[in-house]
Amino acid sequence: MHPRFISVLLLLAPVCLRAQDAHTPEEKGEKAAPRPAAAPAATPAPGGPGRGAGRTLETADLNAIIESPDGLAKGRKLFEVHCVQCHGPKGEGSRGPTLAQAKLPRASDDASLLRIVQTGIAGTEMPRANLLPGEAPYVAAYVRSLGRMPMEAVPGDPAKGADLFKTKGACMTCHTLNGQGMAIGPDLTDVGARRSVAFVRRALTEPAADIPQSFNAYRAEISLPLNFLFVRVKTKDGRELAGVRINEDANSIQFRDLTGRIHSLYKADLKELIKDKGQSPMPVYAGVFSPVEMDDVVAYLVSLRGEKK
Repeated sequence: MHPRFISVLLLLAPVCLRAQDAHTPEEKGEKAAPRPAAAPAATPAPGGPGRGAGRTLETADLNAIIESPDGLAKGRKLFEVHCVQCHGPKGEGSRGPTLAQAKLPRASDDASLLRIVQTGIAGTEMPRANLLPGEAPYVAAYVRSLGRMPMEAVPGDPAKGADLFKTKGACMTCHTLNGQGMAIGPDLTDVGARRSVAFVRRALTEPAADIPQSFNAYRAEISLPLNFLFVRVKTKDGRELAGVRINEDANSIQFRDLTGRIHSLYKADLKELIKDKGQSPMPVYAGVFSPVEMDDVVAYLVSLRGEKK
């Protein structure tokens, strides 16, 4: 064969091979190989350039993970590592809100739940979880599965508890409910959706139990829930004030005194700032309510879920 003809064949060979490979297996009479499952899709992190740089938000079919025993078990293990301290081992709530409910106030759909797991909630106690890529959908799926569990049984009569709450307990002298009362302590309108039965009972019997115990570093302390810590201040111009802390940063502190008045002071203007470690302005109700009455009050409080009574 002429050498020039051989050279032409060599030049055309790669083109022929590429054309042959362009045919699908079905067209060539072959069985198509199964395609691997698609990885969770990713969308840009919110906030635009400069915020969350290098991070992406994952999306996934949470129902598919819930229906997979292995997937749900993986989500449970991750939840136990990252979420139990604030939300309880079964999502019943502790310092963080109750997750074992069919409808989460801030995460009514899967996309919003996934976003909260990955980025936290700005301006609240909910931080961004320190998860590896691909783990967030498993945590979100496990959280969603908690809402399918039966609600925790509560002994006591909520109707009797409502009366005790307003009369013998005099709770609205410090708390608000549906816009009524004194906003010294936290609003209780939806406390049943935010706190577990155990947390509510402990707040009534041991109100100081949830006060931060460490005040060594400002940043470490402020990362904990504010928990309505009682503070006392002495200003450089001679005033002495006290109240329940509602906000604090490196330069200022805001607190509400027992008359309901809010004070906002710069720390540079203070001569002394005392944080009453281990103390709470909340009275101890263990000696006020009988055991039966305590059950009634707890039953009433956990029934409060943001709906007017």
